[in-house]
Amino acid sequence: MRGEYNAADSLGNPGRRKLLEVDMKRIAFVNQRYGREVNGGSEYYTRLIAEHLNKEYEVEVLTTKALDYTTWEDHYTEDVEDINGVTVRRFSVDRPRDMKRFLKINDVIPTNTKRTPEEEEEWMDEQGPYCPKLINYIRQQAKEYDLFIFVTYLYYTTCRGIEEVANKAVLIPTAHDEPYIYFSIFQKEFHLPKAIVYLTEEEKEFVQGRFHNEEISSVVTAVGVDLPPQTCTQEEIAKLPKDPYLIYVGRIEGGKGCGELFSFFEEYKRRNPNQVKLVLMGKEVLEIPKHPDIIYLGFVSEEMKFEGIRRSMALVLPSYFESLSISVLEALQVKTPVLVNGHCHVLKGHCTRSNAGLYYKGYEEFEGSVNYLERHPEERAAMGENGALYVERDYQWGAVVHKLKTLFDNAMED
Repeated sequence: MRGEYNAADSLGNPGRRKLLEVDMKRIAFVNQRYGREVNGGSEYYTRLIAEHLNKEYEVEVLTTKALDYTTWEDHYTEDVEDINGVTVRRFSVDRPRDMKRFLKINDVIPTNTKRTPEEEEEWMDEQGPYCPKLINYIRQQAKEYDLFIFVTYLYYTTCRGIEEVANKAVLIPTAHDEPYIYFSIFQKEFHLPKAIVYLTEEEKEFVQGRFHNEEISSVVTAVGVDLPPQTCTQEEIAKLPKDPYLIYVGRIEGGKGCGELFSFFEEYKRRNPNQVKLVLMGKEVLEIPKHPDIIYLGFVSEEMKFEGIRRSMALVLPSYFESLSISVLEALQVKTPVLVNGHCHVLKGHCTRSNAGLYYKGYEEFEGSVNYLERHPEERAAMGENGALYVERDYQWGAVVHKLKTLFDNAMED
């Protein structure tokens, strides 16, 4: 699409017009879910990147109508909508996930060293979101876009879509060491794109060691951190404990290590009858223990999220598997140290490069880290200052956009 573009043609919104330069390229981000309500790492990352690149390109997002990642059932009703200036095209999921069937397959195939490619393909269809309409659109409209950016290697939308437009595809894998990445079907996916965006040096080292795809052009960059322009209300502040507390922000689920966090924290309170609390913000997928020092606040505003992080003695992230962690960067930006799972190389890397966090492996180190943070406020403040400098140095939007634009432009010229 070139020249003057009237958004009313595709969005049915006569109040919005966008004049495009003649040479403005049209790019599409492909992600399994997308929306203001979507609470997920790669989905939130996609929204941030899409909105910040919207001044450089004509940006669209191709996604499903799903909101719930456990079922992939259609939630959104509109086929096309505008979100913060980005055109979002949604496609119905043909077959919502049968959880009973998926769990049965997921319990067997990933750990079966003798699995066949056909079994892996079956797993991918059940993993979903099973959305042939989206793949058909990519195939049929490929000539209308200059570049497709597929975010997250793990899902049907990337695995099936990248095969259709490999000659104009960029992959942002958000990969880490987990059983699925050893599936044979991903060998092709990691060798097909014209370029790859890695979020950290640890991710790049792992992926290239796994797939030996060093010949593919790549860049290491992540996101900037946007602080909300306003502060939260006094009513929101009143919900935060006055006692010292750790804070967890994100989906509360077993896959994020929350079960272990709960176990560790309950043991910590048995051994340390102090005033330290654990505050949780996000969607409850895993049942939260009933404990007087565990405070669940559910979904909160961006303003309250940042205020909660700012007032905490540390943001805790117990996940074994992360490719970046925006919440860690947000904490460091507001001068709050982090306490992370040392088994995750990416999270450990943030701590060692920034000197703004502690990492633990096992309960004893968790207990020692919490007590150190609680008993050493001056050192905690110094770590906070280090964190802000780290984000200022490596995670500013100007540098991120420049790196992405350079890689994307080169991919479109080759």
